[in-house]
Amino acid sequence: MPFEELVIRSDPLGGGLGRKSSAQQEITAPRGIVLHTDAAQSTGYGLLDVVDLGVDLASMSAHKLHGPKGIGSLYIRGGLRITAQQTGGGQERGLRAGTPNVPEIVGFGAAAHLITSDAVPPPPRIRALRDRLQDRLLTAIPGASVNGHRHRRLPGNLSLTLPGVEATDLLDRLPGIAASTGSACNAGSGEPSHVLTAIGLTREQARATLRLSLGRTTTAIEIDQAANLIIRTAHTLAPSPANAA
Repeated sequence: MPFEELVIRSDPLGGGLGRKSSAQQEITAPRGIVLHTDAAQSTGYGLLDVVDLGVDLASMSAHKLHGPKGIGSLYIRGGLRITAQQTGGGQERGLRAGTPNVPEIVGFGAAAHLITSDAVPPPPRIRALRDRLQDRLLTAIPGASVNGHRHRRLPGNLSLTLPGVEATDLLDRLPGIAASTGSACNAGSGEPSHVLTAIGLTREQARATLRLSLGRTTTAIEIDQAANLIIRTAHTLAPSPANAA
Protein backbone atom coordinates (compact mmCIF):
# COMPACT_ATOMS: atom_id res chain seq x y z
CA MET A 1 0.00 0.00 0.00
CA PRO A 2 1.71 3.24 -1.12
CA PHE A 3 2.29 5.76 1.65
CA GLU A 4 0.28 8.41 -0.15
CA GLU A 5 -2.92 6.35 -0.17
CA LEU A 6 -5.56 7.52 2.27
CA VAL A 7 -6.35 5.35 5.28
CA ILE A 8 -9.31 6.03 7.56
CA ARG A 9 -9.34 4.60 11.07
CA SER A 10 -12.62 3.93 12.83
CA ASP A 11 -13.77 2.51 16.14
CA PRO A 12 -16.89 0.38 15.52
CA LEU A 13 -17.89 0.52 19.19
CA GLY A 14 -17.64 4.18 19.97
CA GLY A 15 -14.60 4.77 22.20
CA GLY A 16 -16.05 3.75 25.54
CA LEU A 17 -19.76 3.93 24.70
CA GLY A 18 -19.98 0.50 23.10
CA ARG A 19 -21.99 1.63 20.09
CA LYS A 20 -21.84 -0.51 16.96
CA SER A 21 -21.58 1.08 13.52
CA SER A 22 -20.75 -0.44 10.13
CA ALA A 23 -21.67 2.34 7.70
CA GLN A 24 -18.16 3.60 6.98
CA GLN A 25 -17.47 1.16 4.14
CA GLU A 26 -20.36 2.67 2.17
CA ILE A 27 -18.30 5.86 2.01
CA THR A 28 -14.77 4.47 1.70
CA ALA A 29 -15.15 1.49 -0.65
CA PRO A 30 -16.43 3.36 -3.75
CA ARG A 31 -13.57 5.85 -3.37
CA GLY A 32 -10.82 3.28 -2.99
CA ILE A 33 -10.02 4.43 0.55
CA VAL A 34 -8.48 1.83 2.85
CA LEU A 35 -10.57 1.36 6.01
CA HIS A 36 -8.93 0.26 9.25
CA THR A 37 -10.96 -0.47 12.36
CA ASP A 38 -9.89 -0.71 15.98
CA ALA A 39 -11.66 -3.94 16.89
CA ALA A 40 -10.15 -4.38 20.36
CA GLN A 41 -13.46 -3.87 22.16
CA SER A 42 -15.58 -6.10 19.94
CA THR A 43 -13.24 -9.10 19.79
CA GLY A 44 -14.67 -12.02 21.72
CA TYR A 45 -18.26 -10.78 21.87
CA GLY A 46 -19.41 -12.20 18.56
CA LEU A 47 -19.58 -8.66 17.16
CA LEU A 48 -16.54 -8.79 14.88
CA ASP A 49 -17.41 -9.81 11.33
CA VAL A 50 -14.87 -8.26 8.99
CA VAL A 51 -16.99 -9.11 5.94
CA ASP A 52 -20.09 -7.47 7.44
CA LEU A 53 -18.08 -4.42 8.49
CA GLY A 54 -16.43 -4.22 5.09
CA VAL A 55 -13.06 -3.29 6.58
CA ASP A 56 -9.66 -3.71 4.97
CA LEU A 57 -7.69 -3.85 8.22
CA ALA A 58 -8.75 -4.75 11.77
CA SER A 59 -6.56 -4.70 14.86
CA MET A 60 -7.29 -6.80 17.95
CA SER A 61 -5.80 -7.04 21.44
CA ALA A 62 -5.43 -10.15 23.61
CA HIS A 63 -6.11 -8.50 26.95
CA LYS A 64 -9.69 -7.77 25.88
CA LEU A 65 -10.16 -11.57 25.82
CA HIS A 66 -8.58 -11.97 29.27
CA GLY A 67 -5.37 -12.90 27.51
CA PRO A 68 -1.88 -11.46 28.16
CA LYS A 69 -1.19 -7.76 27.75
CA GLY A 70 1.22 -6.66 25.07
CA ILE A 71 0.12 -8.92 22.22
CA GLY A 72 -2.30 -8.23 19.40
CA SER A 73 -3.16 -9.24 15.87
CA LEU A 74 -3.95 -7.54 12.59
CA TYR A 75 -6.47 -8.76 10.03
CA ILE A 76 -5.50 -7.83 6.46
CA ARG A 77 -8.06 -8.23 3.70
CA GLY A 78 -6.97 -10.63 0.99
CA GLY A 79 -5.31 -8.83 -1.89
CA LEU A 80 -4.35 -5.77 0.16
CA ARG A 81 -0.61 -5.14 0.31
CA ILE A 82 0.85 -3.12 3.17
CA THR A 83 4.34 -1.82 3.85
CA ALA A 84 6.49 -3.66 6.40
CA GLN A 85 6.27 -2.02 9.82
CA GLN A 86 9.71 -3.25 10.92
CA THR A 87 12.41 -4.31 8.50
CA GLY A 88 15.28 -6.73 8.95
CA GLY A 89 14.17 -10.34 9.20
CA GLY A 90 11.38 -12.07 7.35
CA GLN A 91 9.21 -12.85 10.36
CA GLU A 92 5.44 -12.49 10.21
CA ARG A 93 5.38 -12.82 6.42
CA GLY A 94 7.91 -10.05 6.05
CA LEU A 95 5.68 -7.43 7.68
CA ARG A 96 7.22 -7.18 11.16
CA ALA A 97 10.81 -8.23 11.72
CA GLY A 98 11.97 -9.59 15.06
CA THR A 99 11.68 -12.75 17.13
CA PRO A 100 7.99 -13.53 17.74
CA ASN A 101 6.82 -13.39 21.36
CA VAL A 102 5.83 -17.05 21.51
CA PRO A 103 4.49 -17.18 25.12
CA GLU A 104 2.12 -14.26 24.52
CA ILE A 105 1.07 -15.57 21.11
CA VAL A 106 0.17 -18.90 22.74
CA GLY A 107 -1.67 -17.03 25.51
CA PHE A 108 -3.65 -15.08 22.92
CA GLY A 109 -4.65 -18.30 21.18
CA ALA A 110 -5.62 -19.97 24.46
CA ALA A 111 -7.80 -17.00 25.46
CA ALA A 112 -9.54 -17.04 22.08
CA HIS A 113 -10.16 -20.78 22.44
CA LEU A 114 -11.71 -20.33 25.89
CA ILE A 115 -14.03 -17.60 24.62
CA THR A 116 -15.28 -19.72 21.72
CA SER A 117 -15.68 -22.90 23.79
CA ASP A 118 -17.79 -21.45 26.63
CA ALA A 119 -20.81 -23.64 27.36
CA VAL A 120 -22.87 -20.45 27.80
CA PRO A 121 -21.94 -17.80 25.19
CA PRO A 122 -20.54 -14.75 27.01
CA PRO A 123 -22.59 -11.98 25.31
CA PRO A 124 -26.11 -12.93 26.55
CA ARG A 125 -24.95 -13.65 30.11
CA ILE A 126 -22.80 -10.52 30.33
CA ARG A 127 -25.54 -8.38 28.79
CA ALA A 128 -28.02 -9.59 31.43
CA LEU A 129 -25.60 -8.67 34.22
CA ARG A 130 -24.90 -5.29 32.62
CA ASP A 131 -28.63 -4.55 32.44
CA ARG A 132 -29.00 -5.58 36.09
CA LEU A 133 -26.31 -3.11 37.13
CA GLN A 134 -27.68 -0.42 34.83
CA ASP A 135 -31.24 -0.73 36.14
CA ARG A 136 -30.15 -0.62 39.77
CA LEU A 137 -28.01 2.50 39.31
CA LEU A 138 -30.60 4.34 37.22
CA THR A 139 -33.31 3.58 39.76
CA ALA A 140 -31.33 4.53 42.86
CA ILE A 141 -29.34 7.58 41.70
CA PRO A 142 -31.54 10.61 40.85
CA GLY A 143 -30.92 12.02 37.39
CA ALA A 144 -28.50 9.29 36.32
CA SER A 145 -28.50 8.68 32.56
CA VAL A 146 -26.95 6.24 30.10
CA ASN A 147 -24.60 7.51 27.41
CA GLY A 148 -25.25 5.81 24.10
CA HIS A 149 -28.07 3.43 23.28
CA ARG A 150 -29.36 1.51 26.29
CA HIS A 151 -29.36 -1.83 24.48
CA ARG A 152 -27.53 -1.58 21.13
CA ARG A 153 -24.08 -1.51 22.66
CA LEU A 154 -21.19 -3.72 23.72
CA PRO A 155 -22.61 -6.35 26.13
CA GLY A 156 -20.16 -5.58 28.92
CA ASN A 157 -20.13 -1.80 28.61
CA LEU A 158 -21.95 0.76 30.76
CA SER A 159 -21.35 4.51 30.63
CA LEU A 160 -23.39 6.56 33.10
CA THR A 161 -23.53 10.26 33.88
CA LEU A 162 -24.26 10.96 37.55
CA PRO A 163 -25.33 14.60 38.02
CA GLY A 164 -23.56 16.47 40.79
CA VAL A 165 -20.92 13.78 41.23
CA GLU A 166 -17.29 14.24 40.21
CA ALA A 167 -16.42 10.83 38.77
CA THR A 168 -12.78 10.99 39.90
CA ASP A 169 -13.90 11.68 43.48
CA LEU A 170 -16.31 8.77 43.26
CA LEU A 171 -13.57 6.41 42.07
CA ASP A 172 -11.26 7.54 44.88
CA ARG A 173 -13.88 6.32 47.33
CA LEU A 174 -14.39 2.98 45.57
CA PRO A 175 -11.05 1.19 46.08
CA GLY A 176 -12.64 -2.21 45.61
CA ILE A 177 -14.08 -1.41 42.17
CA ALA A 178 -12.02 -1.19 38.98
CA ALA A 179 -13.72 1.46 36.84
CA SER A 180 -12.78 4.57 34.88
CA THR A 181 -14.05 7.98 33.84
CA GLY A 182 -13.64 7.33 30.11
CA SER A 183 -11.91 5.13 27.57
CA ALA A 184 -8.50 3.64 28.36
CA CYS A 185 -7.05 5.69 25.50
CA ASN A 186 -8.00 8.88 27.36
CA ALA A 187 -6.73 7.76 30.78
CA GLY A 188 -4.33 10.14 32.51
CA SER A 189 -4.97 13.09 30.21
CA GLY A 190 -6.92 15.08 32.80
CA GLU A 191 -9.34 16.17 30.08
CA PRO A 192 -12.95 15.03 29.64
CA SER A 193 -13.46 12.27 27.08
CA HIS A 194 -13.66 13.72 23.56
CA VAL A 195 -16.22 11.02 22.73
CA LEU A 196 -18.55 12.25 25.46
CA THR A 197 -18.25 15.89 24.43
CA ALA A 198 -18.75 14.89 20.78
CA ILE A 199 -22.15 13.37 21.58
CA GLY A 200 -23.26 16.59 23.25
CA LEU A 201 -22.26 16.32 26.90
CA THR A 202 -20.91 19.43 28.56
CA ARG A 203 -17.49 19.29 30.19
CA GLU A 204 -19.21 19.18 33.58
CA GLN A 205 -21.38 16.24 32.51
CA ALA A 206 -18.37 14.44 31.04
CA ARG A 207 -16.52 14.82 34.34
CA ALA A 208 -19.55 13.29 36.07
CA THR A 209 -19.43 10.19 33.87
CA LEU A 210 -18.45 6.74 35.08
CA ARG A 211 -17.50 3.87 32.79
CA LEU A 212 -18.00 0.31 34.03
CA SER A 213 -16.94 -2.84 32.19
CA LEU A 214 -17.98 -6.44 32.77
CA GLY A 215 -16.21 -9.61 31.66
CA ARG A 216 -16.81 -13.32 31.26
CA THR A 217 -15.87 -13.98 34.91
CA THR A 218 -18.16 -11.31 36.41
CA THR A 219 -20.83 -12.74 38.74
CA ALA A 220 -24.25 -11.57 39.88
CA ILE A 221 -22.94 -11.26 43.45
CA GLU A 222 -20.19 -8.90 42.26
CA ILE A 223 -22.75 -6.85 40.33
CA ASP A 224 -24.90 -6.38 43.43
CA GLN A 225 -21.89 -5.54 45.59
CA ALA A 226 -20.68 -2.96 43.07
CA ALA A 227 -24.15 -1.44 42.74
CA ASN A 228 -24.50 -1.08 46.51
CA LEU A 229 -21.11 0.61 46.85
CA ILE A 230 -21.63 2.99 43.94
CA ILE A 231 -25.13 3.98 45.06
CA ARG A 232 -24.08 4.59 48.66
CA THR A 233 -21.00 6.59 47.67
CA ALA A 234 -22.81 8.63 45.00
CA HIS A 235 -25.43 9.63 47.56
CA THR A 236 -22.73 10.96 49.90
CA LEU A 237 -21.11 13.01 47.12
CA ALA A 238 -24.16 14.41 45.33
CA PRO A 239 -25.59 17.66 46.74
CA SER A 240 -28.89 17.28 48.54
CA PRO A 241 -31.95 18.96 46.96
CA ALA A 242 -31.96 21.53 49.77
CA ASN A 243 -28.30 22.45 49.22
CA ALA A 244 -28.72 22.47 45.45
CA ALA A 245 -31.56 24.97 45.78
